[in-house]
Amino acid sequence: MQINKVMVVGAGQMGAGIGQVCATAGLEVLLHDVSEASLQKGITGIEKRLQRAMEKGKLTGEARQAAINRLTPSSTFQDVQSCDLVIEAAVENMEIKTKIFRELDELAPAHVLLATNTSSLPITEIAAVTSRPEQVIGMHFMNPVPVMKLVELIRGLQTSEETYQTVKQLAVQLEKTPVEVNDYPGFAANRILMPMINEAVYAVYEGVSSPEDIDTVMKLGMNHPMGPLQLADFIGLDTCLYIMEVLHEGFGDSKYRPCPLLRKYVKAGWIGKKAGRGFYTYQE
Repeated sequence: MQINKVMVVGAGQMGAGIGQVCATAGLEVLLHDVSEASLQKGITGIEKRLQRAMEKGKLTGEARQAAINRLTPSSTFQDVQSCDLVIEAAVENMEIKTKIFRELDELAPAHVLLATNTSSLPITEIAAVTSRPEQVIGMHFMNPVPVMKLVELIRGLQTSEETYQTVKQLAVQLEKTPVEVNDYPGFAANRILMPMINEAVYAVYEGVSSPEDIDTVMKLGMNHPMGPLQLADFIGLDTCLYIMEVLHEGFGDSKYRPCPLLRKYVKAGWIGKKAGRGFYTYQE
């Protein structure tokens, strides 16, 4: 099956990034959001990033304009009727995601594939609320999407081989490296990354060292480009806590217990870069 037109649901950081790489790769893109302000912000962000890419010589003026021309804002799920694939990048919440999938399933033509950019929630459970579970798949992009090459492809129990192969080909078309991962809590990326971040938070909590020094240890000792606590601030401490809770609940293993200090920061609203304060403080 050939994918020509994609609807991206959610115009936030991830959704806008996914919309951008799809439009740059030659696909028609409908960027959808329930909020008009978020939609406008998402489109403006894409235009700015494409402008920067052109100024750096990574993109010609023609390619930049062509990508912008392929991008259309959408405020209704009815628009899915002209698409081949939906990539959902809404908030990481099972209730919200299943509601979106139910609605899209009712409105989308029979051939349309439904993908979710969830970073930790079970694909099998999301697929089960639709009448086309064999056409549902996990397509987990990394942040920032235009820069990061990895896409985790997660089959639900019901996902067909044809759906998997179509989405794999698309990932290659987007100049990403697809990796097949089974439908376990946290998949591969977050199952490994989040406990490391959580352990770094425990090291601060227990007074092992300061956030700056722990990050220095991981950067200089382990050759990580960014320390785990700075990375947590960039991801959002609320998101990190949520994924740790998914891992803890999904596996029932105490090794995934979120650090009390992580909970305390989230309760204080110190959720990282987007709030101006996490383990570090950020100036706007």
